[in-house]
Amino acid sequence: MLRRQAAPSEPGPQTRLPLPSPGGSAMDRCLSAEGPPRHQGERPSPPGVWEEAAVEEQLQKEGNRGPPGGARAAGPALPSPQTFAPAAARSYTQETYVFAGHRIVLQESMESLGTLVWPAATALCRYLEEHAEALSLRDAKILELGAGPGLVSIVASILGAEVTATDMPDVLGNLQHNLVKNTLARAAHRPAVRELVWGRGLEQSFPRAACCYDYILASDVVYPHGCLQPLLSTMAHLCQPGTVLLWANKFRLSTDYEFLDRFKQVFDTTLLVEFPESSVKLFKGTLRWG
Repeated sequence: MLRRQAAPSEPGPQTRLPLPSPGGSAMDRCLSAEGPPRHQGERPSPPGVWEEAAVEEQLQKEGNRGPPGGARAAGPALPSPQTFAPAAARSYTQETYVFAGHRIVLQESMESLGTLVWPAATALCRYLEEHAEALSLRDAKILELGAGPGLVSIVASILGAEVTATDMPDVLGNLQHNLVKNTLARAAHRPAVRELVWGRGLEQSFPRAACCYDYILASDVVYPHGCLQPLLSTMAHLCQPGTVLLWANKFRLSTDYEFLDRFKQVFDTTLLVEFPESSVKLFKGTLRWG
């Protein structure tokens, strides 16, 4: 059973985070926040085959782009995790989670809501951990939408999946930093990090003929912002016959349910599990064809 691990820096359930300046990301400007839970719970550790020295050398050569070859290698270079530094060092904390038998330490920040872990992310990690065998995650090709600080992508990688973590450009440095530090020698596949702005340049950056995924993962990507229709279009673009979309969300406002209604028009939808203590629902979606 996963239990909440309190941290001195954790905002309480009713705490509102100050919204960053208009120069921040869309998430920063739109989402009023609730504090993310900390989890712990030990399980046997799966063997990892990704060697640190080879990865660090590759990161230095490539500027931290995705792995060479194939559609996943396309996209802009990423900020180097070796040179990543927060704008205000005191705003950053090291938060600890335990999933899949591993202690995961993430760099999070109150500066940007895109660098925090939210309740639906931990719920989705819990589901992946408990159903890894049934989902056949080992060697599965997975893309995460709105990966934020990377917890879901890290857990999926540790469970054996080949993961592409995507988000807006302003949080990719922190995302890359967390992925590198938490998957070295733990994951069978080096996770890739890609910029993805919902609804923009999808066929150019993620061509349907080349980008085939077993799972699309998304957690707490639905909240009051102006990109809900592009989000839904992006979800549909990335899914092909056989692709399963797992979407976890904390339902806060009526707009969340409005998006769910639109989601059901595009995807055959099944409610997999509810987490009443956090108001999180996890849905399975498969794209409707024809």
